[in-house]
Amino acid sequence: MSLKRTNSDLLFNRAKTLMPGGVNSPVRAFKNVGTDPIFFKSAKGPILTDEDDNNYIDFIGSWGPMILGHSNPIIVEAVKKQLELGTSYGAPTGIENELAELIKIQVPSMQKLRMVNSGTEATMSCIRLARGYSGKNKIIKFTGCYHGHVDSLLVKAGSGVSTFGLPDSPGVPDELAKLTYSCPYNDVDSVTKVVNEIGDDLAAIIVEPIAGNMGFVPGQSHFLKALRDLCDQTDSVLIFDEVMSGFRVALGGAQEIYNIKPDLTALGKVIGGGLPVGAFGGKESIMNQLAPIGPVYQAGTLSGNPLAMSAGIALITALIDMKPFQSLERSSKHLLSSIKEMCDAKGIPFSHASIGGMFGFFFSEELPNNFDEVVKTNDELFIKFFNTALKNGIYFAPSKYEAGFISTTHNSNILDQTIEKVNLTLKEF
Repeated sequence: MSLKRTNSDLLFNRAKTLMPGGVNSPVRAFKNVGTDPIFFKSAKGPILTDEDDNNYIDFIGSWGPMILGHSNPIIVEAVKKQLELGTSYGAPTGIENELAELIKIQVPSMQKLRMVNSGTEATMSCIRLARGYSGKNKIIKFTGCYHGHVDSLLVKAGSGVSTFGLPDSPGVPDELAKLTYSCPYNDVDSVTKVVNEIGDDLAAIIVEPIAGNMGFVPGQSHFLKALRDLCDQTDSVLIFDEVMSGFRVALGGAQEIYNIKPDLTALGKVIGGGLPVGAFGGKESIMNQLAPIGPVYQAGTLSGNPLAMSAGIALITALIDMKPFQSLERSSKHLLSSIKEMCDAKGIPFSHASIGGMFGFFFSEELPNNFDEVVKTNDELFIKFFNTALKNGIYFAPSKYEAGFISTTHNSNILDQTIEKVNLTLKEF
């Protein structure tokens, strides 16, 4: 299959004169795969259509929210109905209550919650609230867990088991970064050592219980339980960043699967049905520290936007009715197992994992358990696979450091088409 790129190339050249790198989010620039991005104009079900009228089977799903496929009629109708009533009031609405109640029932650790406009805003608010509630300053995060472009969390690990945070981006003050410690993911010993070093100034531990920003790397049960115990022992706040995994791996998110209750949870993606949204919530005693009833300030004019609330209500209600998570996991396992068989036949190392509607694969013999192990997986094979699959009409994440997502519209026919296209892709190896 030849990939027409005329319009995408023209649009990208124009975009580079208007936006840094020609994109509004860095991964979209395709730098990790050594090519230029595709510009899209429409999507329906599991299919994306670009500006050159090429069609692709989509395994990104807008990075999670399209769990029922693109342009789902239930969500489209909900947004249309609200659109006729107004797009934003900057004032309370009844549908905010409705979505909050749906979330609270499915994620009972969120005794109270607040709507925001992005996952970054949700994690940022969790950190500020944890510090304000605890009266402490220091944070522990894990290398490879991305929690948005928050100053306190844009740090990386140095050499050795753990380190004081070093700024991962210019513009983040050293003084702020030094309040954040970064430890290896799934490593109980290292985080225990750092907790002991910090002593009584640990405000919070923040973690993706199922990581989706170093590829797809699930947290190990004993690791996540150890984090809960460490926070209990130090009167610190355990924050689960479920912006990706919330309502994607189970109705109750990763915390339902692992049976662990965090003190605070950050949500995004799915709860807006594809519109910009975020939320954070947790123990009532912590959430009551927020203004206007507490001293910790947080606000947003578009928080609880009625369009996003209506889309989120429609999607979560449908998920409650359908309970598609086991079916989604079976579909992704079938696809990935088929790819592995083809790779094995050609002597290509391939490993994979999936939970609910999230999945990931690596060109390695063994599944990575942390960021350093992800780094060691084969870049050349991934880049060749991505670009050849794209040419054959499959749109996987353009980086080995990103998770994949599958939808209910990826039926057996679509999966068979994907497997056939992967077979064509691997013939070029």
